[in-house]
Parts: sequence; structure tokens; C-alpha cells
Amino acid sequence: MTEIIPGLQGEPPAKYRKGIPYVGGSQKVVACAKHFVGDGGTTNGIDESNTVIDKHGLLSIHMPAYIDSIFKGISTVMVSYSSWNGVKMHANRELITGFLKGTLKFKGFIISDWEGLDRITSPPHSNYTYSVQAAILAGIDMVMIPYKYLEFIDDLKYIVKSNVIPMDRIDDAVERILSVKFTMGLFESPLGDYSLVNELGSQAHRDLARDAVRQSLVLLKNGKTDSHPVLPLPKKAPKILVAGTHADNLGYQCGGWTIGPQGFSGNNGIRGTSILAAIKSTVDPSTEVVFREDPDSNFVKSNGFSYAIVVVGETPYAEIEGDSKTLTMLDPGPSIIKNVCGSVKCVVIVISGRPIVIEPYISSMDALVAAWLPGTEGLGVTDVLYGDHEFSGKLPRTWFKSVDQLPMNVGDPHYDPLFPFGFRLTTGSVKDLAAKSTSAGVSGTSSFVATIIATIAICILQEH
Repeated sequence: MTEIIPGLQGEPPAKYRKGIPYVGGSQKVVACAKHFVGDGGTTNGIDESNTVIDKHGLLSIHMPAYIDSIFKGISTVMVSYSSWNGVKMHANRELITGFLKGTLKFKGFIISDWEGLDRITSPPHSNYTYSVQAAILAGIDMVMIPYKYLEFIDDLKYIVKSNVIPMDRIDDAVERILSVKFTMGLFESPLGDYSLVNELGSQAHRDLARDAVRQSLVLLKNGKTDSHPVLPLPKKAPKILVAGTHADNLGYQCGGWTIGPQGFSGNNGIRGTSILAAIKSTVDPSTEVVFREDPDSNFVKSNGFSYAIVVVGETPYAEIEGDSKTLTMLDPGPSIIKNVCGSVKCVVIVISGRPIVIEPYISSMDALVAAWLPGTEGLGVTDVLYGDHEFSGKLPRTWFKSVDQLPMNVGDPHYDPLFPFGFRLTTGSVKDLAAKSTSAGVSGTSSFVATIIATIAICILQEH
């Protein structure tokens, strides 16, 4: 897959000077690196909060992605709502003008976040003239103002006319913004190309999204013992159960910033494939698929299911709405796992934007998959569940046992995770496993030895 910056902006020509914003034609768009800087290191992970770290830590942990983005020709950088050691990033001249524009020689423009200037003061907007002065002098070039833009214009004019903000600061901002717009060809082609409308949601794009889903899923458990893996699941079974709050809900699959900022629930207003629909279209036509969102244990025990797939997780959220000190799944997720996995062989799929509490329930599960937020293409999930493709994703961060352990990072003295950073299990595809079975199909002692070798190979794959 193409990296995201050249994918959005285009690949700069070989002789193009590194670090200069580049947008390659009308079918490309400006990319934005955000949120500058330290947004992911706030105390207790609270959104818009304070990142307490020395300069060496800030530069070594939080800055490298920005350095790489500038090297690849990123056009814009958005400033974070958060603070660094008590200084609001929207007013941090040392990092915006001194480091980003000075040390890193960034030539694109810097944009505020939504009402970011208002948040410089507490309570927000309590001294807006000061906030405008502090932000523009810090080096912000373009300001995102959804409502009170006339107030901003009046205040900025007043401050400039009063010589509080020098004209060369305004000239710098205008030069940067115009430079990116000229690079985009925005003056030659100011409107969108409507001939590209049919590309939105095209099958080619959905196929790419489906591939991204199956590559991102992480297999965390596969069988109650290493010698008895559950996945891949058989497509042909008399009767299977699909359960859980997230099994038939595209809104939950997509998460926040879908249709609206905080996402949505349900399958209306968006085209896609829920995990339930994906299962129904993947299994053999003779397999009966029964869906119950919250079945009781008697129902599960009395229906003779071959296996069950339970899909649970978080509801959608964005930004501060996602702050949580408990990191628990949506009720009745835990009881669904208990009722189903205590009664039949089960695979649990977790839909979430981050690790959540699963340790109390994991012993009852036969298999566990972290599916993150797979979006509209539920078939990417069944591609790996049923072995058309193998699991290949690995954990992008440590999965804790209990929230009491947090914060917890690799190298900490108390590092004792449920699943460590980078953890993954793998499976061969059905085709791979069939090939191994065929190659092992010899008689006598050699057949027995071949079977043992094949089993060991699968176990090694699971461990590594």
C-alpha cells in the first residue's frame, strides 16, 4: 500500500527538494500532520490536557513523525489543543516558530484546531484579543473559526494596526498559504472535479478497505490449548450462532467521525457490510446462521450450535467524549460472552479504538480477535476468520490486564501485560493448511510423522 502522505499529495519528482510542500495535480489533496505536538502523551491520556515531559523526551518520542512528514513534503500542520508543561500549544512560539519553522525548515502553513484560539485561556474565549495575539505571534498561519470569525478579523486588524503583531508575521502567513494554494493549482482549478464523484465508495476503494481490514486484525487467542486451534472456522456447519451488540451495527464498526463527529449506531445512512452480513455471505449456503444480540445460556445450550461468533466492544466516540477511566466494553457485552462462551465453542471479536478490559472473560473464550474499528467492510473480518486469508496483524500497543496498571509501556519496571506490544498469533489460510494436509498424506509411520510435523508447524506459527 502507498504511504498516506504521497497517497494523498502524490509522489514528488526525483529532483524535488525534500521538505518542500508538494501536491501533484487536481486529483490529489493537501495532507495535514496533526496534532502538533505531544497530543498522545497527556497526563492520564485526558484529551486536551497537559503533556509533562522534558524537551529531550518530547523530541525523541513525539516529534519524529513530524520530522518524517516534513521530509515527505507535508503541506500543512495542525496545532494541538493540549499543552506542553503547562504552555498551550496554540501559544507556543518556541515549538511552532522556533522548532517547526526554524529548526525543521517547514515551508507549508500551520493551522489552528477548531476554536483552538479560544482554548488558550480558561475559561475559553475569556480574553479573545489576547488569544489572537498569542496564537499569531506563536506562528499560526491559518485559523479555524466556525462561528465568530468577524470578531477574529476585527481583533487581528486592531492588533496589527497597533503594531503588536508586526506586518512581517502577517506576510509570512500569507506567503505560506498562497504557496500551498499555488502548488495545489487552486487558482487555475478552484472547484472540485465532479467527474471523480463516482470514485467515492467505488468497488475498487471498498476492495482496498477490505484488504486493510484483514491485514489490521490481530489474533490474540486461538484455542484453549495450542494444540487445538479454533481458527480458521469451517464454512460448512449445520447451525451457528452470531451474537453481540456489535455484530450487526455499521455505526459501531466505523466509530467516531463517521456521518457525525461522535459517530452513530445502526445500519441506516451508510452503505457497507456488517460482520453479521459478512458471515452470512461467507458460510456455506446450507449453514443455518442464527442471530441473537443478547441470548441467554439456555437458548445457547438448547440449540445445538456448532460454534458461536460473539461481537462486542465500545460505542463510537471522538476526542474528549472518548475519555474513560474504566475502558470497559458496552453492556451487556460481558454477560453475552459469559452466556455464549460458557455454553458453546466461541470466537469473540472486539470492536474498539483501543485496548479495553477483557482479562476477566478471556479464559472462557476459545478464540479472541482484536478487530479495532473495521469500518464498512465486514468481509475483511470473515476473510481471516474463515481462512481465505491468514491473520497477520500485530498489536500496535500493549494490552493491559487491568486499568490499574496504566500508564504502562515497554521497559517499565511494572510491565506485566495481558498481551505485550507487538504480540500476534498467525494462521495459515485454508489453502495453506490443505496443502500441508495433502503433503502429509502418506502411509504408515511416515504419515504419522508428517502429521506431527504439520501440527508443530501450526503451533509455531501461533507462537510467532
